[in-house]
Amino acid sequence: MIYLDAAATAPVRQEVLEAMWPLLTSEFGNPSSHHGPGETAAAALATARKSAARVLGCRPAELTFTSGGTEANNLALKGIALASPRDRHIITSAIEHPAVLEALDYLHRLHGFRITVLPVSSTGLVDADSLSDALTPGTTCCSIMYANNEVGTVQNIRALADRCAAAGVPFHTDAVQAGSWLALSVADLGVDALTLSGHKLGAPKGTGLLYVRSRIPLEPLIHGGGQERGRRSGTENVAGAVGFAIALGQAQGERNAAVAAATTQRDYLINHVLDTVPGALLTGDPGQRLPNLASFCFPGTSGESVLLELERRGVVCSSGSACAAGSDEPSSVLLALGIDRETAQTAVRFSWTSATTERDIALTARAVTAAVTTVRGLGRPA
Repeated sequence: MIYLDAAATAPVRQEVLEAMWPLLTSEFGNPSSHHGPGETAAAALATARKSAARVLGCRPAELTFTSGGTEANNLALKGIALASPRDRHIITSAIEHPAVLEALDYLHRLHGFRITVLPVSSTGLVDADSLSDALTPGTTCCSIMYANNEVGTVQNIRALADRCAAAGVPFHTDAVQAGSWLALSVADLGVDALTLSGHKLGAPKGTGLLYVRSRIPLEPLIHGGGQERGRRSGTENVAGAVGFAIALGQAQGERNAAVAAATTQRDYLINHVLDTVPGALLTGDPGQRLPNLASFCFPGTSGESVLLELERRGVVCSSGSACAAGSDEPSSVLLALGIDRETAQTAVRFSWTSATTERDIALTARAVTAAVTTVRGLGRPA
């Protein structure tokens, strides 16, 4: 099997499993307990926080460990908005993850926030001037994702964050898909809040992280014993936090080499598919995109049929966001790019890890051509 659905989830790294095991067995203490086992757990948690802070270039106290990217996005947006609502106006883009869009819908419905949704170009880019036009002195915050999970388009986050900074508006970015592949220095990005998810990096599902600049007020979502400096009550998942920090450090440490290899693989797959599959449409920006993601529409097919045919040929991939699996509706991201509903339902996404080989991609490229041809009825199944 060739697994090319890393944008949905990546395998857990061996080093992560080895580091977590003692914290799940012999060193299982509660980090809030004032005895030997508790202090051992607290020390492990503090070390994980410092390790993650070094990667992001921030203070350890500015980080909150969460149950994943969805919780981190919700804490960032609801926490910032409810702590300092200002004029109850939030700006976002049309291609955000549901964890952002649904959190904003909640703020609109239950708290009266006005949501401005910025359009994107046909390749998924947000225009900085359109953001400036939408900003007001009373805007509560702005949230625009770093890299899109469906089409791979990478935003110029620094340019967008600078527009918000000039207006005195806090800027949050969902960096879940960027964690393994793009630079994460919060100072270089100019962001006030940033979200990461462990299972995209090689940590277990159910682990995540939120960075919030220390000067930004944040109302907690979960109240209780005051853990995580009062930002997220509940006994911390010490093993998960340690695994997350190790995965983050390893992913960023190998990033330069991994990006070079993945970019070559991506460009090969894109060029092969566009050259050999009549009518194939690349989605997302052709240059400003994640190195490990290639996404297409295949007019004249059913995307689900292509997926099934690819899996029959040993290639596992997806039609887009795992959060929308099972839905009959076309992707809202593709519709925002101006792709018609019928074509959007033919989407197929390929995404991989640094462990994917050139041979895997070469075999996949040939399988795509054969699968689409089969589904279109232009050739007989092998």
